[in-house]
Amino acid sequence: MLLKLPEKASMEFEKELGLVFPDIEPEVKEILKDKRPMGKAKIYVCEPFIGSLEKKYIYDVVESGWISSIGPEVKKFEKEFADKMDVNYAVACSNGTSALHLALTTFGIGLGDEVIIPAYTFIATIATVIYCGATPVLVDADEHLNIDVNKIENKVTKKTKAIIPVHISGYPCKMEKILEIANNYNLLVVEDAAEGHCASYKGKIVGGIGDIAAYSLHASKLVSCGEGGMITTNDADVANRVRTLINHAFGSERHYYHRLVGFNYRLTALQAALGRAQLVRLDEIIERRKITRNSYIRNFQGEKHIVIPNYPPESDVCPVCWMFEVILSPRDGRKKNLVRKMLADKGIQTRPFFVPMHLQPVYYEKFKGQRYPKAEEYMETGFYIPTATEITMSEIDYVSENLIEIVNKVYGGE
Repeated sequence: MLLKLPEKASMEFEKELGLVFPDIEPEVKEILKDKRPMGKAKIYVCEPFIGSLEKKYIYDVVESGWISSIGPEVKKFEKEFADKMDVNYAVACSNGTSALHLALTTFGIGLGDEVIIPAYTFIATIATVIYCGATPVLVDADEHLNIDVNKIENKVTKKTKAIIPVHISGYPCKMEKILEIANNYNLLVVEDAAEGHCASYKGKIVGGIGDIAAYSLHASKLVSCGEGGMITTNDADVANRVRTLINHAFGSERHYYHRLVGFNYRLTALQAALGRAQLVRLDEIIERRKITRNSYIRNFQGEKHIVIPNYPPESDVCPVCWMFEVILSPRDGRKKNLVRKMLADKGIQTRPFFVPMHLQPVYYEKFKGQRYPKAEEYMETGFYIPTATEITMSEIDYVSENLIEIVNKVYGGE
């Protein structure tokens, strides 16, 4: 029987809980010609940063004829990625979600196991736990939008097998405390570093701190293959098991011989070529995003209704700017949605913060009755503004001026 899709996501619980969810995405209108910074009709949250180097790498692969996953380009990409992230091994795969799924599967996470994850995260984090047949256990967010390490231990039971800390927006989690809990209870630590390429915690790059890590190489990420993922680890046996699972678990005895249930999560040589060129430019990408972040911070100084989370960063973390987040104060979800609509009317695209896992229609019944106040607050108050690598100062100023004007108009007098 064909799987029946729900007509629409039910939001009846929004009224029950008294929360305001993100509105339908507002249509971004074109900026009037006489107002356009750098001639752009719209300013997007993120755009691919692709240049002549990427084109050359891809062209070379096409010319070689080795375009599949068995081409040498993938191995080169893995080695260069591992070197850049300061880990012993990196294994490329089809996307960040498959990377997380492989990380859990490699360690045998399955039916009857519990995995601790943040309530505030992207849907892929919880989905991969479900894929394994395990049970996700939620923990509220801290002041940095990350998992609250002070609330993890209370969620540990005899069934707990792993913790997935997610480095939200490139701000590292408090890994020291997470590792301490993991060591005390013999738990696996799977870092979700999808948004944290080259961010570091106490001098160590994220993705090499836990037992295994998953990166996303989606078009919006700091290193992009269009779609793609990477698993990193410092353990040779772990890396070898990941490589086996990624490619249908082919046996070494003979071809078409399989002792495990594997997956087709391979990355192509064409994607790897794009990723290799991006790695060459990664320092430039990070520096450009840093300049953008500092420019926004400077522009929003003194604005009482615009709060910048994670600023200034704590002394033991060195974040990267995946996206630039703003939180509007006081908390009012309807006003925040209105601000996003008014920005769209000015040609400025925004993205809402994540809807917490316990409020997702597909998982609401599973977590019914559970509340995670910080995660809910972030959903109601926060959104991302344009942070594309090639954004110009004129565009940054245009976004800043309009955001300040609109927020003061909507929140005026409060």
